[in-house]
Amino acid sequence: MLDRVNDRPSAGRPGGRAELGILGAGQLARMDLEAAIALDLDVLVLAGGAGDAAVRAGARARVGDHRELAVLEAFASEVDVVTFEFEGVDPAHLAALERAGHRLVPSAAAKLYAQDKLHQRRALAAAGFPVPPFAHARTMIDVLGFVAAHGWPVVMKAPRGGYDGRGVLVAGTEAEAAAYLAGLPGGALLEPALAIECELAVQVARTSDGRMRTYPVVETIQRDAMLRELVCPAEISADHALQACELARGIVAHVGATGIAAVELFVAPEGLLVNELALRPHNSGHHTIEATVTSQFEQHLRAALDWPLGETRLRAPAAVTVNVIGPLDGSDPRSRLSEALAVPGAHVHLYGKDPRPGRKLGHVTALGRDRASARTTAWRAARILEGTT
Repeated sequence: MLDRVNDRPSAGRPGGRAELGILGAGQLARMDLEAAIALDLDVLVLAGGAGDAAVRAGARARVGDHRELAVLEAFASEVDVVTFEFEGVDPAHLAALERAGHRLVPSAAAKLYAQDKLHQRRALAAAGFPVPPFAHARTMIDVLGFVAAHGWPVVMKAPRGGYDGRGVLVAGTEAEAAAYLAGLPGGALLEPALAIECELAVQVARTSDGRMRTYPVVETIQRDAMLRELVCPAEISADHALQACELARGIVAHVGATGIAAVELFVAPEGLLVNELALRPHNSGHHTIEATVTSQFEQHLRAALDWPLGETRLRAPAAVTVNVIGPLDGSDPRSRLSEALAVPGAHVHLYGKDPRPGRKLGHVTALGRDRASARTTAWRAARILEGTT
């Protein structure tokens, strides 16, 4: 059973139906909602509770457990299109929704590329896309065989249930690998510890009839398995940028993704390698709210509904986004908001989440005449919010 939150008639929709349903009600759904309001688009979210970020921002919501097929079926019956803000919905349940006639953006088959890293690696490798060396390890014999070929340390990933850096261990010893493997009944995806020069991301929007728009390549800087800063355009050669965009577009078309997709890439000595796919709005596209003509959130809505896609060009020569992380002392960045807003050129976004050390609570974007000036502004405001100035 679904509880109703912020319920009201949906303007212009027969029977009060919403047009777009979002599975999840966190900060990504919250930013989808902001884009939907400007388009007068009706949105319904499936929330875990009334305190979720999108619900607190006023989204019409149904509260229920996304792990239950009956909840998903009831939710999907209220909307025309179902889309996502996270990966953690059972793929079998998504396939069941499609068999029942519900439209998913992306489809269950495409979404599986973001939900199952092992499936992604195998399928992309078979299609000829560049991926790191990998193996599926069910036992320590498998791990040690991989190490014999590639050496320690080895990167171990949970095939399912981990994303945005979660579920990853860099194991430097047999004991570390054994302990991690013991917690994964289905085994682990293994990769060597690559000599990565930098990490990139490319956002691509695609409609069901194959129209696509590609955003400028961004460089992402990770700290503690979390995106800490992104720089746009990425500090790479024009040839590398072109190759990254072509690779991302090819992957999105191959998997049949619809809506917005983020293709994360490694720049390694051997060239570009695919890291992960996110078939939904993604942290590596948050700068687009201010930095591009059409934000990733508006673009996702347009693509999901097969509307004309918007322009993706930059509004300024450079943009930098810094995530706001919960301070170690547990203090709330909102208490320092006024001071941060006094930083000229800083665009502050807070997600309405309760503060907790290490938790992603918001982000700051700054545009500039160059990367250095944008970075200075974004970091100044972010450090104020985090209380580290």
